[in-house]
Order: sequence, then structure tokens, then C-alpha cells
Amino acid sequence: MIDSLLHGLAVVLQPMNFLILLSAVFLGFIGGALPGISGVILVVILLPVTYGMEPTTAFMLLTAIYASTVFSGLITAILYRAPGTPEAVMTSFDGYPMTQRGEAGKALGIGILSSAVGGMVGTIALIVFTPMLASVALQFSSPEFFALAVLGLTVVASLGGSILLGLIGAMIGLFIASVGIDPVTGTLRYTFGNLNLASGINLIPIIVGLFAISEVLKRAQGNAPHQTIKKVRIRIFDGAILKKIRATLARSSILGVGIGILPGIGASTAAMVSYSEAVRWSKHPERFGHGEPEGIAAPESANNAAAMGALVPLFALGIPGSGTTAIILGAFIMHGLQPGPAFMSGNGELIYAVFVGLLLVNVMILAFAKPFVAVLSRVLNVPYAALGPLILICCVVGTYSVQNSMFDVWLMLGFGVAGFFLEKIRFPLVAIILGVVLGPIAESELRRSLAMSQGDPSIFFTRPISASLLAVAILVVTLAIVMPLVKRYRSGANATS
Repeated sequence: MIDSLLHGLAVVLQPMNFLILLSAVFLGFIGGALPGISGVILVVILLPVTYGMEPTTAFMLLTAIYASTVFSGLITAILYRAPGTPEAVMTSFDGYPMTQRGEAGKALGIGILSSAVGGMVGTIALIVFTPMLASVALQFSSPEFFALAVLGLTVVASLGGSILLGLIGAMIGLFIASVGIDPVTGTLRYTFGNLNLASGINLIPIIVGLFAISEVLKRAQGNAPHQTIKKVRIRIFDGAILKKIRATLARSSILGVGIGILPGIGASTAAMVSYSEAVRWSKHPERFGHGEPEGIAAPESANNAAAMGALVPLFALGIPGSGTTAIILGAFIMHGLQPGPAFMSGNGELIYAVFVGLLLVNVMILAFAKPFVAVLSRVLNVPYAALGPLILICCVVGTYSVQNSMFDVWLMLGFGVAGFFLEKIRFPLVAIILGVVLGPIAESELRRSLAMSQGDPSIFFTRPISASLLAVAILVVTLAIVMPLVKRYRSGANATS
């Protein structure tokens, strides 16, 4: 393995390959930081460019863009509460409040370090444990995937506030996810005769609308003071902060790898689950959502680790672990390559060059993110009267570019208005996103599971992994309901005594 990695390093350090890798990182920085643009879109745009490239160079380019876009979505999530990528949604909940209280540099430093650590852990796991992790993923079938989706939905019970509103939000998200073609029967559902809804509602208009557009509308009211930051002082290696978040970094990175290798789950789910776990393990869960450093470290380390983990089933099994890796799989086939069990033995030079390239990408994140963010953050000095319309234009262009659809733009604006009013009643918008992201997984795997058991629901409780995951989910919801009652009883008892 060491010889293969050294040979891969020699391939990566060839002048043209290294220049392409460096260019891919900066393209990923820019694309991921723009709301509405994601790794999928950039990879699709650059697929034609790879036609004339050698396979090794082509896949170094595509995977470097993939890794760097997952990172850079945090920039606008923290600075403007406009997540540049779906993976950065959870980061905005604690990153943006830190920006509002003048700690943008601190929040960005935590995000950069966490992203690099998560990416490194994910890449090392990809290199060392690919065969073992792939065999673990093979043990998951439909009941386990359904149970994992249900466990992910219990995040609504861990975010504070009203669990009832959280569950309502999750139900709304599940309904939105059910719009379009039934995955089993192929019939149309809830399209109301509108063919634009036949393929379902894309995640990008929902995220951009609920978070970016609603924030623009809120700021347009003029209630929020103009935020002027002359210089964002980013400190990546802060000893006090690192000591506080180190356990979260370790836990979330490992969790991200584990979720990332499960085909079809994705880095967004890893960020949500790891955020939930950070809340559960915290001694002060009430601080989350108000600028808690661990609320940035958890999703950022997990989503970057999961992005690397998603390459495990791609290389080892020929199964894409996420939407972006599905596009990369198409690129492999386009170049006449078929990932699978025999792929690593027959294409060692390509695979290890990609591995080394991904390690270097995470080093470049630490090296170049600070100056890049420093330049971008100066936009904060622009009065919001000018910045707001600019963000709106970027959101419209980014949303339209996903499917070249004005219908998506109108959906985005509709979700923006809805998010604006929902925030006025302190409705947890993240619960809606949870339902939308996990809904298709839960539904399709539930129906496949029942088909496997001929309608017998006991299949979820007779399989050890699915039964354990569901037991944890039930326990989490039960505790979320019972603990406030216990606290209320104790406070009442103390008051009477």
C-alpha cells in the first residue's frame, strides 16, 4: 500500500496533474460557496472537459471538485445563512448566530479545521479500510436503511423547542418528498395535473428558499442592523476551541465515514445525524442553535468524512454512495472503466492517484481556505440594500441552472415566503429539510422491506441491526417527551419546598 501511495504521489505531482488538481480546488471553492450550486452541478458541467483527458487526470479533477465543494458550502452558510450546498444546511444553525454576534472569523476557523479533519479521516479510512467497510455496507438491506432513516428523523427531538412543531415539520417534509412519481408503482402523486411536479420537487429550491430567500426577506424589513466587518480574522488552530471540540470532531468524523459508505444515504444525512449526536452528548444542549462551536464542528467534520466515505462503495462495489458519485460513476463508464470488486487490482495507479489527490485537497483546504474566505468575507461590508439583491440574483441563477427550470425558481420563491412566515412563529425549518431528505429513503426502503416479508412488519424487529436502530429512535423520542415533564415536575417541587 505504501508503495502504491508513493507511486500515486508521483503521478499527482506531475506538473499538469498538480495544476489541474489546484484548479479543481479553487473551482470547488467558488462553486460550493455560491448558493444553489453544488458538487453535482460542477461535476456535470465539467464532464465534457474530461473527454479528452487521461482517466487518472479526469478523476483527480472530478473527485477534487467533489471534495472542495462539500467544504466550501460552509462559507455562505456561516456568513449569510445561505448554505452554498445541501451538506452545509446544519452548519448555518450555529455558524450564522456566531457571525451575528461578531464571531465570523472564529466560526469560519472552526468550520475550516473541522472540514479538513473530517476529510482527512474519511480519506484515510477510504485508503486503509475500503475492503472491510464495503463488507459492512453489504450487510445493510432495506430494513436497515429504513431504520436508519427513522433514526435520522428523530433529530427533530434533539433540536430544542417544541417537539410537536418538529414532528409537524418532518411530516411536511415527508409530504413534499412524496410529490412526483411513485417509486414502486410508477403512478403520479400530488402533482395536481402539473407535469413540472412529475419528477418531484428538487432539494435545491427548498433549501435556497427556506434559508437564503427567507433571510433576505427578513433583512429587507430593516429590523436587523447592518453588519459591517472590516476584516474577518480567521484563526484555524485555536487551542482552547480545539480542546472543546476534539471529542466532537472524532465522533462526528467516524460517524460520517460510517454513514457515507452506505449507498444512497449521503453527506447531508451524515451532517444531520452528527449534529443530533452532538446535541445528545453535550452537557449544554440548549446552546445549540445559538452559536455553539460544536454545532459547526459536528456537521462539517461529518459531511466531509461522509463525502470521502461515499467513494468506498463506488470503488469497491460499483455502487454510487451519493448523487455526485453517481455522476462520477457515469464518468468512469464513459471512459470505459467499470468500478467493482476487481477494479482496484486492475487500476491501482488511478485509484491511488485519486487517494493521494484527495489527501492533498484537504491539505489545500487548510492552506488556501483562509485567504479565499478573507476575500469573500469583505462582501459583508457592502450595504445589505445592494447585497440582498445580489444574493437573490445568485439564488435565482443557481436554482435555475439545476434543471433549467423557471418552475424551480418560482418554487424557491414560494418556499422563501413560507420560510419567512414560519420563522416568525419559531418553526424549526430544519425539520422540513429532514423530512425531504430522508423521506424518499424511508418510503422506498419501507415498501421494499414489506415486499421482502410479504407484508409482515416484524422484519424490522427480527433483524438485529434494524431492531437496534429503531430501539434507539424510540428511546430518543420518548426521552424528548419525558425529560421536559420531569424537569417541570422537579422545578415545581423545588418551588413548593
